[in-house]
Amino acid sequence: MQKIQAVGIDLGTTYSCIAHLNEHGEPVTIPNQEGELSTPSVAMFDGAEVIVGTEALRHAIVNPRNVVQHAKRFLGKPNFRWEIDGRYFTPRDISAFILKKLLSAAEERIGPIESAVITVPAQFSDLQRQETIAAGKQAGLKQVDLINEPVAAALCYVLGAEGMWFAELAEEQRILVYDLGGGTFDLSLVKYQKDEVNVLASGGDLKLGGIDWNSKLQATIAEQFFGEFGVNPANDPESLQYLANEVEQAKRSLTVRPKTTMACQVGSQRKTYQITQSQFEQLTKGLVEQTTSITRALLKDNGMGWAHVDVVLTTGGSSRMPMIRDALKQASGTTRNLSLPPDQSIAHGAAYYSGMLLSNREYAESILTSEAASRLAKMKQHSVNARSLGFLVRDQSGQQRIPHYILPANTKLPASVKHTYGTVSPNQRRVHLKLIESGASQDEPFVILGNCVVEGLPADLPVDSKIEVLIEYDAEARVHVSARDCTSGKEAEIEITREQNLVQQAPEGAKQESPASPPSAVDSEPLLLDDILDQAESVSQPQQKRPVPESQPVSPRPKPATRGLDSSERPVALCNQCGEPQLGPPAADCPTPDKHAKGALSSRQPRPQKKQRKQQPPQRGAQNSQSTRKQKAGTRRSAANPPAGKNQTQSKSASQIDAAEDEFWDLLEDA
Repeated sequence: MQKIQAVGIDLGTTYSCIAHLNEHGEPVTIPNQEGELSTPSVAMFDGAEVIVGTEALRHAIVNPRNVVQHAKRFLGKPNFRWEIDGRYFTPRDISAFILKKLLSAAEERIGPIESAVITVPAQFSDLQRQETIAAGKQAGLKQVDLINEPVAAALCYVLGAEGMWFAELAEEQRILVYDLGGGTFDLSLVKYQKDEVNVLASGGDLKLGGIDWNSKLQATIAEQFFGEFGVNPANDPESLQYLANEVEQAKRSLTVRPKTTMACQVGSQRKTYQITQSQFEQLTKGLVEQTTSITRALLKDNGMGWAHVDVVLTTGGSSRMPMIRDALKQASGTTRNLSLPPDQSIAHGAAYYSGMLLSNREYAESILTSEAASRLAKMKQHSVNARSLGFLVRDQSGQQRIPHYILPANTKLPASVKHTYGTVSPNQRRVHLKLIESGASQDEPFVILGNCVVEGLPADLPVDSKIEVLIEYDAEARVHVSARDCTSGKEAEIEITREQNLVQQAPEGAKQESPASPPSAVDSEPLLLDDILDQAESVSQPQQKRPVPESQPVSPRPKPATRGLDSSERPVALCNQCGEPQLGPPAADCPTPDKHAKGALSSRQPRPQKKQRKQQPPQRGAQNSQSTRKQKAGTRRSAANPPAGKNQTQSKSASQIDAAEDEFWDLLEDA
C-alpha cells in the first residue's frame, strides 16, 4: 500500500514553493526540474505547450503577449480571462498549471501525491478559497486543504525552522506575523501556548506586495525616459517587460547594496540609470507607511500595543527590504525575528499542517514515524475569519437592502451562529437570501457570495413567520448554510448558487472578454488540465471586435411575475430575544434593546407620491401592471442584446443589467 505524503504548497503571486515532511517529521523543500527551490508563478503558452517557471519568465521579454503573470491577484473573478492565440484561460487555470508544475517535480522525488495543503492569504474571500481548491483539483489532487499563510508561518516558527525541528518554545508567547509577499500583505496576531496555536486577529491588504514596490520604480524610470527621449516604454510590450525585469533585479540588489544600476531600452534608444537605497525608499515611502498603519490598526482594534507583542516574525520575500526592517524596528522598538527562511517558511508550515491532518486521520497510512505522528497529532491550531459573514436583507420599511452581519470578523474557527428571519408576505413558500461577506478592508464594499433559496416552507404561513438560519465557517473559512422553519420544525431545503457575474474592473494590461460559453460554477467538478487545453484549442480565432454570441443570453432572467415574487421573499431580520424587527424599535420587555436600530431606518420619510390617477378596477389594474412589466422587460432585453454588428462595448454587463432590473422592481413596488 502506497503511504501518504504530507505535502504543503505555497501558491504565491510571484513565486511558489512546495515542501513535504520526511519520515522524521522534518520539512524539506522540493526543488523543481531546474533545481530551483522557488518557482516563478509565470505561465507561457507556446502553441499547445504550456511552460511554467523561469523559462517562461525569461521568454516574457521576447513574447510578452503569450505570458501570464500574477494570476493570484485575479482569483475569484469568474468572468476574468486572458486571451492567448484565440484561447481563453482563467486565473484558476493559470494557478492549476503552476500547481501541476510543482506537483510533477515533487512526484519525481517522493512518488504519487493525491492530497496537499495549499496556503491562501487570510483576507481571501470564500469564493477565492473555493477557486484555489478547484485549481488544486484541476492539477490532479483528490484532496485539497487550506491554511492561512500567516498561520502556516507561525506553525513553522513554533514547530521549528531549519535545523530546529520540533524545538519546544520555552513559554507562552504573543507572535505578530508580518507576511509581505510578492502580491499580498498578510498580518496575524497569534498566541502560542503548549501544543496550541491560536490566531487572535488577522488583517492585511490583498493588493499590497512586492510588485507594488516594483510599479513605483518602474513608473518613475519610464517617465524619466519619456522626458529624455520622447518615447514611452509602457507603449511597447517588449520594452515594458524588459524594464519590469530590470526593476525586479534592481530591487533585489538594493536589498544588499546601497546602490545599483538598471537599464531602460526602447528600440535603438537606451539609457542606464543609477538608483540608490535612499531614492528607492523615498519613492515607496507611502507603501511602507501603509503596512505600518495596518499593523497599528490591528493592535489597536484588539486593545493591544507593541508592549503586548513578544515576537515580531517576518516572512515573505519582500520583507527582506531594509526599509521594512527599519520601519518595524522604529514602530515596535524591538528587532524582528529572522529565524524563518522568507521564501520557504510558509510552504514548510503548510507541510506541518498536512502532517497534523494525517496524524489525526485514523485511516491514513502516512510516511511519518510513530514518534513524529504523535508529536504532530498533539499540536492544535485555531484560526479566525478575516471577514464578517451575513445576509443582505430589507429594512423594516422595505425601501432598501442593507448588509446584516451575524458572524463578525476575527471569530475563532470553526464557528456557527443562528439567527431568526421573518417572512414578509402571507403564504410565503420560500425565502430568498443573498449571502455576503464584508470587504477585505473597511473601505471596500461587501462581496455577494451567492444566493441561498430556502424551499419547501409549509402552506398558509402568516407574515413574520420565523425562519431560523444557521450559518457556519468551517476550520478553513469555507461557508455552509442551513435553515429550519420554526413553525413546523421542518428542516428546509437550502441551495447556495454562487454569483458568476461579480467581476471587478480589470486592471491595466489584462484582458477581460465575454465568455464563449457560460462559466461553470465553482462547486462543479473541475476540468483536468488536458481537457482545458483541448477545449481551448477548439476555440476559433476571434475577430478584433468580437460581438456577444447570439446563442448566449447576456444574463438569465426569470419572468417578470417571478421577479416580483422574489422581491417580496427577501426577509426582514428579527431580534432573537423579543422577535421584533431588528431594524425597528425593541419590545418593552426586550433584554437587549441596544441590538435594535431604534427605528432609525424604519422611520424614514416615505417617498413623495405622484398625483393619483383615477382609480381603476382591481382586475384591470393588475392587467395593466402586468403588461407594463412585460413591455419594460422587453425593452430591457432588446437594449441588452444589440445586433451582432454593434460594438460589444455598447452592451451592458450581466451584473449591471441585473442591478438595474432589481432597482426597477423596487421602484415599481414603492409606487
